Amino acid sequence: MTMTPEAAASFQDAFARLVQNVEQVLLGKTFVVRLGFVALLSEGHLLLEDAPGTGKTSLARAMAQSVGGSSSRIQFTPDLLPGDITGVSIYDQRSGRFDFHRGPVFANIVLADEINRASPKTQAALLEVMDEGHVTVDGEEHPVGSPFMVIATQNPIEQAGTYRLPEAQLDRFIMKTSIGYPDHASTLRILEGAGTRAHETTLPEIVGAEEVLELARLARTVHVDPTINDYVGRLVEATRTAEEVRLGASVRGALALTRTAKTLAAASGRHYVVPDDVKALAEPVLAHRLVLDPEAEFDGVTSSSIVAQILIETPPPSDRQAV
Repeated sequence: MTMTPEAAASFQDAFARLVQNVEQVLLGKTFVVRLGFVALLSEGHLLLEDAPGTGKTSLARAMAQSVGGSSSRIQFTPDLLPGDITGVSIYDQRSGRFDFHRGPVFANIVLADEINRASPKTQAALLEVMDEGHVTVDGEEHPVGSPFMVIATQNPIEQAGTYRLPEAQLDRFIMKTSIGYPDHASTLRILEGAGTRAHETTLPEIVGAEEVLELARLARTVHVDPTINDYVGRLVEATRTAEEVRLGASVRGALALTRTAKTLAAASGRHYVVPDDVKALAEPVLAHRLVLDPEAEFDGVTSSSIVAQILIETPPPSDRQAV
């Protein structure tokens, strides 16, 4: 079933109210907040690469409050163990059996802070739950519930004592972006409220967890014309043939671009995807999936610049074809 124009208008209204709610604590970052909710309603996960103190924790907490869900924060350190994330089974002498004690991953919005500081084994503990929505301990599956989203952060400046995320794990994140520092006007507004600490701010619930699941279901019904699919396919193929790229975007990357474009279209009040939806999301969805040639990296080439160049060189379908 394809989304109707009326359903698209309702989706746009709910999406706008969610964004406005979070903007009360994350000032001047409309685009990043929109990306966060696009990732959530596309049933994906978000990677934030940013300097400390830019509001990554505030974003995760505000999103959880807006959807009436729970949030947790996991501080990744070199001594963190997989069981510290997923939970462990502890023997109960009174009952004579092992009881499972849930870890912090059992929340609607999970903030994995400085994920690249943990060992690869601990990082891998998130793979199953991010992809399948459950953890397996002692052969028993434990669902984490719905909605579920991981917002992971990493510091791009400090590399000492860190473990670079492997490509397989980067590919699990539906998009990667950064919050950045606020502009001057937003900074002044933040300073005016300096008397209130971030964790003391409580936002009202805008939609419930069940409505979030319904919005995610609606987003999947947005119409995608074959010419749009062809455009996405050409963009992804171009990442694989670019001279500076050693490994291009995977099929998972192409699917992620289509899924997020559907959600962005619905958030814009449309029941169909247009090329501009794909263009707006190409960099945050595809750039982190590219592995560059070492010589290109040495010359200062970035994944974002490659995606930008591909968008210039790959002609989109006309609006008449795409709608």
